[in-house]
Amino acid sequence: MKRVGVVVLGTVLLLVGIALLVLPGPGLLLVLAGLVTLASEFPKLERYVDPVRDRAMKAAEDSVSTPLRIAFSVAAGLGLIAAGVVWGVVEWVPLAGWSTGTSLILSGLVLLGLLGWSYRKVRARRGTARSRG
Repeated sequence: MKRVGVVVLGTVLLLVGIALLVLPGPGLLLVLAGLVTLASEFPKLERYVDPVRDRAMKAAEDSVSTPLRIAFSVAAGLGLIAAGVVWGVVEWVPLAGWSTGTSLILSGLVLLGLLGWSYRKVRARRGTARSRG
């Protein structure tokens, strides 16, 4: 039962991550999470983890490299949350309803959460680099 749960979770993370590669959101980080999860049950997937991890960490660093990028990312997350509320409340928008609204709100929260994680990770890495130099 545990293996089925891990495979389902890993597959969902991977598919959502792939979708977010073209949609607004932290696609590479979710692809990485899906690969790591699936690699725990399928060791042959391990060879894909490091290259994706390197690209995901680079993308995370780039997303918080300047105050302007941080501001745009926060605005995008808040915009997704606001759009989710609109889709849940307003009946005349296409695909109106709380199922669409909830997915938009969840996407915004995930984006803001991963943005915060990226910011802390980059700050910690810069602090380590300064203490060495």
